[in-house]
Amino acid sequence: MPASATASQLSQSGRDMVYAFHAMATPCEARVETDDAALAGQVGCAVEAEARRIESKFSRYRSDSVVGQINLAEGRLIAVDPETAHLLDFAARCFDLSDGLFDITSGVLRRAWRFDGSDRVPDPSTVEPLRALIGWDKVTWQPPMISLPAGMEIDLGGLAKEYAVDKALAAARSLTPMPLLVNFGGDLAVSGPRTDGIAWNVAIASVDREGDMAGLLELTSGALATSGDAQRFLQRDGVRYSHILDPRTGWPVRNAPRSVTVAASSCVEAGLTATLAMLQGKRAEIFLKREGARAWCIR
Repeated sequence: MPASATASQLSQSGRDMVYAFHAMATPCEARVETDDAALAGQVGCAVEAEARRIESKFSRYRSDSVVGQINLAEGRLIAVDPETAHLLDFAARCFDLSDGLFDITSGVLRRAWRFDGSDRVPDPSTVEPLRALIGWDKVTWQPPMISLPAGMEIDLGGLAKEYAVDKALAAARSLTPMPLLVNFGGDLAVSGPRTDGIAWNVAIASVDREGDMAGLLELTSGALATSGDAQRFLQRDGVRYSHILDPRTGWPVRNAPRSVTVAASSCVEAGLTATLAMLQGKRAEIFLKREGARAWCIR
């Protein structure tokens, strides 16, 4: 999630005041059911501040971030703060529960893979050496101390945006009891139903045509997150390569859905479940049914 910033904007949309900005390489917004521009601006500033705090703290692109310091430590033990320790503990549990499918050390594969919509599929000889640098079980993690073997790195990109949504919503809720929606690039959470008890209407984006809808959902509580290949993929000889990589092989998961959207009590839970479903490939729907997830798959 490279750092980026554009001017924020506050506007009226129906019964909502919408505070929009750009962070984490994606459009972001905070919606407040109010006509009080001052309140909406205060809420929006709090949401944006939390997004930028988490982006700068956990970005793999910044040498001064916590992740950057860990990745550049060359095997030295690094002490981390409680918030970082919480995320690392969560990542460790995800690794164990997924039998290694969810692995925050697999970001090194981006050295070989560039999912830019082109046909530039890497040669296996560039992927294979990277597999030796993948494996959370190779990391020394004894909270609050962490050490990575030489050449390895961690990447919290699979958790940070969803975590930011949850934290930003909590910051917004501390400022007002009015109905709220926080949306970071399609991963979103709401504070509850609207003032009349009506659900928020949330669109599921089409995987084929940018700006089109594949469906419309009603959300009265909790969060939604989507994992898919609409924006990040390669295509060669009629074969589409999703950006969802299997850390055990270094190659895209075969027969994965085009997208998976999950509703859950938190955005972190929704995002993790959607990603794990994608990693199951052709068994995605079976996995979601077994987990009892409220989910929508597009093949």
